[in-house]
Amino acid sequence: MRDAGSYVCRVVSPATAVIVSDDNVAPLYARIVADSLEKEGVATLLWTFPHGEDSKNASTLFELLEFMAEQGVTRSDLIIALGGGVTGDMAGFAASIYLRGIPYIQIPTSLLAAVDSSVGGKTAVDLNAGKNLAGTFYQPRLVLCDIRTLDTLPDSEFSCGMAEVIKYGVLCDPELFALVKKGEARRHLDFIIQRCVSIKRDLVKKDEYDTGSRQLLNLGHTIGHAVERLSHYAVSHGNAVGVGMVAIAKCAYAAGFSPSDCSDDIAAALGAYDLPVSCPYSAQELCEVIRRDKKRSGHTINLVIPRQIGDTYLQKMDIDQLEAFFSKSGTAIDTDAAK
Repeated sequence: MRDAGSYVCRVVSPATAVIVSDDNVAPLYARIVADSLEKEGVATLLWTFPHGEDSKNASTLFELLEFMAEQGVTRSDLIIALGGGVTGDMAGFAASIYLRGIPYIQIPTSLLAAVDSSVGGKTAVDLNAGKNLAGTFYQPRLVLCDIRTLDTLPDSEFSCGMAEVIKYGVLCDPELFALVKKGEARRHLDFIIQRCVSIKRDLVKKDEYDTGSRQLLNLGHTIGHAVERLSHYAVSHGNAVGVGMVAIAKCAYAAGFSPSDCSDDIAAALGAYDLPVSCPYSAQELCEVIRRDKKRSGHTINLVIPRQIGDTYLQKMDIDQLEAFFSKSGTAIDTDAAK
């Protein structure tokens, strides 16, 4: 973190860097990053916002844009997203549309951001109708990850990120899955982050704009985003994705789309990090939200189906068939309360 300025100036030569962070992260790291930039001759501005998904909206986005305009930020300057997924998504979106695009850099401080949201160039804010419905594909010039920042995460936030790590294991890496299922992820963070980023990098390189194989990264997210929305974001992203992975595995097996039921293995891995495994909403409630999901294409949506741990595929399904799919088995959507 203290060398961030040196790394930044190897890839860009900004006059000014706008550090965007929330009110949890900024007191911990904003001054350290600013000092490192100023040491390299870069002026800094700090803009903070209230932490949490509720701030990831058009109103907050335009407050940031207005701040940069008032401060005279130009195309030769850049934005630094310092924080978790909400910060990265919103700061990246702002960078992509301010003056029709200025450079930005991701410095993730959460596990979820380090292994997933900081990589790949997806930026967005939420609309009233749903999550991430307004956004762009806009790649950061650099992603800097200092795993020492993860030491300050509450256990619940670390667990939230572990849901995405488990996703990568289910997706295509049974060895990674077996490692994290033991509940000892903190002992192997360097390897885990490197492996997750490598998997996502390779998928993004093949399909940057999310029209094909990159959609595999949505494992657990179709149901997960619906759970987030229905809970008014009281259920965190990682918790919701974990619920979504278990549910889709159960439904896929019950419907005959998967030769094996790997939901128990997924649930065991999630349980090792105190993540929930049951969905608190009915199939009908989920489908009402999923009909507005950004991944929908016309009357169909691609679901990510696990054949077994480490082997997944995309299955196109008509929106009108979703409720029956979710209800195929009486236990497919477990309506016990999620944590």
